[in-house]
Amino acid sequence: MASLYAGDAVEFDQKMTGTLYGVGVGPGDPDLMTVKAQKLIQGADVIAYPSLAGGDSFARSIAADLIPDDVVEIAMDVPMTTDRAPAQAAYDAGAKEIAKALEDGKNVVCLCEGDPFFYGSFMYLYARLATRFDVEVVPGVTSVTTCAAKAGMPLAARNERLTVLPGPLPKEKLKDRIEGAESVAIMKVGRHMRKIRGVITELGLLDQATYVERASLPDEVVCPLEQAPEDAPYFSMILIVKGGDPWL
Repeated sequence: MASLYAGDAVEFDQKMTGTLYGVGVGPGDPDLMTVKAQKLIQGADVIAYPSLAGGDSFARSIAADLIPDDVVEIAMDVPMTTDRAPAQAAYDAGAKEIAKALEDGKNVVCLCEGDPFFYGSFMYLYARLATRFDVEVVPGVTSVTTCAAKAGMPLAARNERLTVLPGPLPKEKLKDRIEGAESVAIMKVGRHMRKIRGVITELGLLDQATYVERASLPDEVVCPLEQAPEDAPYFSMILIVKGGDPWL
């Protein structure tokens, strides 16, 4: 009788590559991380994460209590500039370092604020590494859904549409897209606050707009847009619901 394993010989000294996990760690509150994210972080060989050039990593701070003491860490310093070249160079360097760890058979968990594929930094590493290594994306709680929950604002029901807009859009384009939308989430408000508030005021929607800052964190702010500060942080959002569906 032929051996069950005939023709299936394995070279046991062959080096196997590791798996890259793109893990969403949520909007800021560590309790909003998924159970799967927590397990992967606690069992990681290598932890990678983006950080502000020369500064801290918000993604790492969310997961800090779960990171093993002996884990290898790869910090990618990503400059926050309108010129994309420095950031792309940072992701190139990060991908090279992650690839080396994967080639050495290490599993790498890359931390990403919110969700990896929703304005997430991990998508840039995915584009560089997914054709060469096994990659698994672990979704996370998004800032949009967190802000809606904190503001008590259902964003869409039945056949309604939700439009997500980045704050840096030019004024006229922002105005056109808000005007044609049913419910709106404007992200990356920051230094664009004055422009955005002006557009919303011109459209007569100020009374329907809510401002949320640092959702789920201890210093969270939720208030009507007309009461929001002139200087908004990067992690802030404006929600507009035009009220097409009867919620109650």
